[in-house]
Amino acid sequence: MSLSTPRVFPTTRLRRNRASDFSRRLVRENQLTPDNLIYPVFVLEGEGQREQVESMPGVDRLSIDLLLELAAEMVELGIPAVALFPVVSAEKKNLSGSGAWDSDGLAQRAVRALKKAFPELGVITDAALDPFTTHGQDGIIDGNGYVLNDITVEALVNQALSHADAGADVVAPSDMMDGRIGAIREALEAAGHINTRIMAYSAKYASGYYGPFRDAVGSAGNLGKGSKETYQMDPANSNEALHETMMDLSEGADMVMVKPGMPYLDVVHRVKTELQVPTFVYQVSGEYAMHMAAEQNGWLDGNTVMMESLMSMRRAGADGILTYYAVRAARLMRDQGR
Repeated sequence: MSLSTPRVFPTTRLRRNRASDFSRRLVRENQLTPDNLIYPVFVLEGEGQREQVESMPGVDRLSIDLLLELAAEMVELGIPAVALFPVVSAEKKNLSGSGAWDSDGLAQRAVRALKKAFPELGVITDAALDPFTTHGQDGIIDGNGYVLNDITVEALVNQALSHADAGADVVAPSDMMDGRIGAIREALEAAGHINTRIMAYSAKYASGYYGPFRDAVGSAGNLGKGSKETYQMDPANSNEALHETMMDLSEGADMVMVKPGMPYLDVVHRVKTELQVPTFVYQVSGEYAMHMAAEQNGWLDGNTVMMESLMSMRRAGADGILTYYAVRAARLMRDQGR
């Protein structure tokens, strides 16, 4: 039987399998478990430091000691990985973003602390210069503010190597420079980091959904009214996403990502079905903020839309989801006995 074969009522009653909980569970096409979740965390300098991100209710910037406390719960909940995003003070930013590959930088110290305390927890690091540049762009700019590709790739290689040296399991270039995956892979191999994985932000769109994230890492003020459209993808394009993804895979990416999430589930589906590779999606800060605002205003049931949104990404084909809901969702699944 195929989809073209007619199924007629009342011989076929599609509501039969929906009538009871047991049969709904038996015929469920997609599953969501903590194994599918990655928790993005903003890391602060100092000790005992916690700062709420105003535009992201329930999300805090954490110093490394508090990050370790959170990581202990993540391990207990079965969340397989954390993604780190450092919050860099103004005095450590410059035009070239050279603080990104400081071996004693905040991200590098956080990686070492996590791997020492929880070697089983996967640690993913962001490879991009925007937290470290005074202009808030993801790369090194010329006199006209244009992000220069090749010199930025050199900087990203330095950053990725410093993360691998610190013990990162996965480096995740989020910059959208051409050729950076191949350059990073070659450098990792040469340095003996043959099992350091690359999660490429392959289809990262120039989206309006990133605003709260830029507030969280402190790059919004530096970027100002600047645009990232000369390197991030045009939201109108889908075929281009496949070309970007195939290039990253050919250069040595182990996993690929689409960002943002729900507005681009068609792209997630195309990447997964057409390329059949490990495919991830980032439920970004703006998506999270909208859900939380609606929940706090009593317009939506928070847990219901949280789980529905995550399931939509699984249904589209995502193997893993970077989401600020990760811990909350995993707690809910634990409490429901999943």
